[in-house]
Amino acid sequence: MSDICLRLHGLFNSLPHKRFPFDEEAIPRNGIYILFEKGEHAHGAYRIVRVGAHTGADQLHSRLRQHFVNENKDRSIFRKNIGRAILQKAGDPFLEQWEWDLTTRKARNTYLPLLDIEKQRSIERVVSEYIQRNISFVVFHVDAKEERLQLEQKIISTLSWCEECRPSHNWLGLHSPKQRIQESGLWLVNGLYKEPLSKKELEILERIVATG
Repeated sequence: MSDICLRLHGLFNSLPHKRFPFDEEAIPRNGIYILFEKGEHAHGAYRIVRVGAHTGADQLHSRLRQHFVNENKDRSIFRKNIGRAILQKAGDPFLEQWEWDLTTRKARNTYLPLLDIEKQRSIERVVSEYIQRNISFVVFHVDAKEERLQLEQKIISTLSWCEECRPSHNWLGLHSPKQRIQESGLWLVNGLYKEPLSKKELEILERIVATG
């Protein structure tokens, strides 16, 4: 497993790294994104800390904006997890309110009267600042939804099984209230420890990245 993970890190570290603010015209409309975080290394390269894709057609740009720009943690589980770790690290009781999902009208009717809106806005700004300063990414084109989601799943599983991809002692995710984030070293809870990439699938992925 570590050999395949080593090749994955070499593959993705070889692509042009993008940072905020990024040029959307240089990003495919459909594909997979690979996130790196300042201070995190594995296999002699920048350590992958998250893998993501999208379900809707032509939505990769929108997905990246939801993570990097749009200050709404209920539209980006990545933002929500960053905020969780920041609040947990600070011992901030606002973590309880940060967990509230205000997506539905019923939830808004229940929680908005109780929500410290100014505090939430301030945490959203802190999350944006953290992501924009510390996260870089690479992308590669995968047009078909089924292929995109299958590759995303197998890359995540490969990373989670690798015992050499360990976070640094200073990694923010170690303060996460989500045990799976602490254990895996990834800003992910779902998709971990499932079927990893085979060597044949890795070779297919390498060809996809090379042509994308």
